Amino acid sequence: MLPIPADIFTEPEDVSPDALANLGPLRRLAGSWQADKGIDVNPKADGPERRTFIERIRMDPIDPQANGPQLFYGLRYHIHINTPEEDITFHDQVGYWLWEPATGLIMQTLAIPRGQVLLASGTAATDDKKISVTAKRGDTAYGICSTDFLEQAFRTDSYRCDITFNDDGSWTYLIRTELFVRGAPFNHHDTNTLQLIAPPKLNPLAVIVNDRAKADGGGTAA
Repeated sequence: MLPIPADIFTEPEDVSPDALANLGPLRRLAGSWQADKGIDVNPKADGPERRTFIERIRMDPIDPQANGPQLFYGLRYHIHINTPEEDITFHDQVGYWLWEPATGLIMQTLAIPRGQVLLASGTAATDDKKISVTAKRGDTAYGICSTDFLEQAFRTDSYRCDITFNDDGSWTYLIRTELFVRGAPFNHHDTNTLQLIAPPKLNPLAVIVNDRAKADGGGTAA
């Protein structure tokens, strides 16, 4: 992290409207993805359960975001998971992947509709073929927040997401979540390899800029 400047209010002026061109290592995540052979290992009363799941992920570029002088480019994502055996949703998750070009900081926000949110962080270079983010319970910067029930029954102590970008354009993730279930540690983990099924769209500002440029007869501007 760079030192906080004296001026924490003034936002940068040299901001590109084209988020896709400025996502750094996250550019390879943009688009819509699908896979049907994900593996999840989760805790049950009778012991660990191994499930195969079907996963769909959509990652859309968002307009540049600023915290005063701090500038992020990012993706808004939605994950939907089913299993071959059941019609009901197995897992639903929304959030953002963010990239700060000035520092190499990457972040993932995560929210699931069972009462849990987190903010995970890591660092990476633009051309890295692997990225990782982590979060820990109790960390006030990059931490995990859960309901009272989850804290008592399925406490989450740490989260780690490792992503590998494969040569064929797919990407593979391994998520490891350290739980504390009824007084005992449990290593919950899941993994999958996603294939692109639809290319990414432009972020809203890039669409506006391009449409305006076309109307003025100058072609695309983003």
